[in-house]
Amino acid sequence: MGPRRVDFAEFYAASRDDCLRAVVAITGDWATAEDVVAEAFARAWASWRRVGRHPAPRAWVVRTALNLGTSSWRRRRHEVPGNLDTLATAAGAPADVGAGLVDPQIMAALAALPERQRQVIVLRVLLDLDTAATARALGIAPGTVTAHLARAASALRSQLAPRSSQGSQ
Repeated sequence: MGPRRVDFAEFYAASRDDCLRAVVAITGDWATAEDVVAEAFARAWASWRRVGRHPAPRAWVVRTALNLGTSSWRRRRHEVPGNLDTLATAAGAPADVGAGLVDPQIMAALAALPERQRQVIVLRVLLDLDTAATARALGIAPGTVTAHLARAASALRSQLAPRSSQGSQ
């Protein structure tokens, strides 16, 4: 087993749960997240020489997984009747699905955010990327990341903070 395989194996072991948690938090769909994250890691393995040198390989995997999910949704939207928005149902998913990965109350609050704010929160908070790395991963300006982060944090605070402590600050 060469050094390339060992480096990727270590990366996978250290990053899989964080990447899965990030994609679940953004998409709200556990089954789809597992599928697209697995495919994204397969693509990372296939391109490991390039991905391994990326400034934020976990962000690369998450972005690739999200792109795969979007492509899949675009293909299926003409085949599946009805509402394809899975975020509303994600908050009501059984507690044992992904237990310990993402708190159901946080999932519900994240589901209420616009998609870009959800992406910024997940990359900045769950994956602990800085503003510049988040901007590169999403293909947006750093100032846009900051604006989305501020709006998302405010919305999450109002959703998650106890009502009694909001007025006493």
